[in-house]
Amino acid sequence: MANFVMFLNFLLSLTVFHTFQSVQSHFSLYNDNNIFNVLNYGAIGDGFSDDSKAFKDAWEDTCNYIGSESIMEIPEGNTFLLQPIEFHGPCKSKKIILSISGNLIAPESPYEWKCNKDDCHQWIEFAHINGLYIDGHGLMACLKRPRGVVISHSSNVHISNIMVKDSPNFQMSLEDSKWVIVKQLTITADGDSPNTDGIHIQRSQNVIVYDSNIRTGDDCISIGDGSKYINISRISCGPGHGISIGSLGRYGTKETVENVVVRDCTFRETTNGVRIKTWQTKAVEIKNVMFNHIHGTSIKKPFVQLLCSKSVPCRDIFMNDINIHDENEEEEKKYHKSLSRHDDHPSAECINVKGESNGVMKPKLACLESKRH
Repeated sequence: MANFVMFLNFLLSLTVFHTFQSVQSHFSLYNDNNIFNVLNYGAIGDGFSDDSKAFKDAWEDTCNYIGSESIMEIPEGNTFLLQPIEFHGPCKSKKIILSISGNLIAPESPYEWKCNKDDCHQWIEFAHINGLYIDGHGLMACLKRPRGVVISHSSNVHISNIMVKDSPNFQMSLEDSKWVIVKQLTITADGDSPNTDGIHIQRSQNVIVYDSNIRTGDDCISIGDGSKYINISRISCGPGHGISIGSLGRYGTKETVENVVVRDCTFRETTNGVRIKTWQTKAVEIKNVMFNHIHGTSIKKPFVQLLCSKSVPCRDIFMNDINIHDENEEEEKKYHKSLSRHDDHPSAECINVKGESNGVMKPKLACLESKRH
C-alpha cells in the first residue's frame, strides 16, 4: 500500500512538473523578460494580413506584466494591418512602453472595417492607462473617416518620434487626460482635407506639445473645452488653419479653456496663425489674452482680426510688438514693379475689444489703447 501511495505521489509530482514546464515554455515563447514582441503572438506584418488579434494578445501580456516596466515591441521592416483596436488599462505594469519601429496601417476601404457602424469613431485608442510611453520611428496611417489615434482617460503619457498620416478626421486626439508630453511628431494630411486637425486636445490638462511638424488641411493643433495648462512650442505648422482654441460655446453651452501658451512657432501657407474661435453666444467670454512678438507676412487682409460680441466684449487683450506685412508689397519692393491688386479690405479689424498695445504695431488697431509714450 505504501508503494502504491509513493507511486501516486510520483505521478502527481511528474504531472505538476510537466505542467510547470509547459507554462514556462509558453511564457518564454511570448516573453523575453519584460519585452513582448507582436511577431511572437502571430503577427504577420505583410501589410495584408489582419494582425489585430496578435496585437491584442501582446497588449494583454504587456499590460498585465507585474513589474516596473514592460515593452510591447512592434519591430521594423514590417507593416501591420490593424482593424479598429483598443488598448485599455488599468495595467499592472507601472510603465508601459509601446515601441513602434514598424508601420501600422488601417484598412483602406470603408467596407473592410470590422466594427459596428455606430461605434466606429476611432482607429486606435489607448484608455485608462497610467504611465504610457509611445515611442518609435514608425508610421501610423489611417484612411477612413474615424479619428486616427485617441488617448483618453489616461495620465503620465509620453508620445515621441511618431509619424501619423492621412487620417480623414483628427490625426491624434488627447481627451480627458492629464500630464501628457508630445514631442518630435510628424503629422501630415492633404492640404485641402477638412476637419483633419493634427492634434486635438479636449478636457485635458498639463499637456506639453513641442518640436513637431504638422501639415494638415485643418488646424495644426486645436484646443477644445475643458482644457487648461497647455504649453505649445516650436511647432512648424502648415499648410492648414494654424493653431486654434475652439470652437467654443456651440448651442449656448458654457465652455472654458484657460492657461494656454503658444510660443516660438512657425506658420507657412496657413489661413490663420493663432486664433480663438467662439460661437455668437453669451456663454463664452474672452479675456486675459496676450499676443507678443508676432512677425511675418500675409497675402490676405485683414492681417489681424479681433471681432468680439457686443453683449460680451473681449477684455484685457494685450498686444506687443506685432509686425505683419503685406506679402504683395514685399514682392513689389523685391522686383521693383507694381502688382495688380483689388483688395479694399482693411489691414486690421477690431470690434468690441478692450485692451492695450505696446511697441511696434503693424497694422495698428484703433480699439486698443496705446501705451507708447
